[in-house]
Amino acid sequence: MKTQPKPRSPKRRRESKTSPFDFEDLLRKKGFLAIAGVDEAGRGPLAGPVVAAAVILPEGFRLEGLRDSKKLTAKRREFFYSEIVDRSLAYSISSVSPEEIDRVNIHQASLLAMSRALDGLAMKPDAVMVDGPYKIDSISVEQFPIIGGDDKSHTIAAASVVAKVFRDSIMSRLSEEYPCFSFALHKGYGTRAHFEEIRLHGITPVHRHSFLKKFHLRVD
Repeated sequence: MKTQPKPRSPKRRRESKTSPFDFEDLLRKKGFLAIAGVDEAGRGPLAGPVVAAAVILPEGFRLEGLRDSKKLTAKRREFFYSEIVDRSLAYSISSVSPEEIDRVNIHQASLLAMSRALDGLAMKPDAVMVDGPYKIDSISVEQFPIIGGDDKSHTIAAASVVAKVFRDSIMSRLSEEYPCFSFALHKGYGTRAHFEEIRLHGITPVHRHSFLKKFHLRVD
């Protein structure tokens, strides 16, 4: 008696290691030429600024392996950062300080950083792809929010890398300014080591009071 072959399990779709151009291609077909991508880095940390970058890439520009900055090694991010800065049509970086974050909340601070980055572009875009579900109220250019955009758009991925690398450099400098805190390692995130540093040394002017209060930490 012949045994029936076992049914094959469906193949899992492999995740692309390079963010695609589908949205850029679609917008160009609609007549948009200068397409900016904008993203932020540093929403979640307890310390340091939130940083945003806006990037306009040349048509056909492609970096193999470019994707969401959080999925890249530091070495790869540094490589892509140099390529993007050197070869983009325009890029701009902006940040919002911990004091501003405490004043307006992190959501508004992230949108403010992205708005400032777009305002700083040397080339005016005629369309903006925003990472996430929200539009930026303060700009008049046509916007296209894309949830998970840094993995779905090459241009947003580029902005993601620029923002992340720039913010990491800020945190490295803060680590030198506040040697009791390992900002260069934990980037201000709420790691066990960071909480221990706060317990031993208190808080610094670069900590976000509104975030620390959520953990019932004294900020005075």
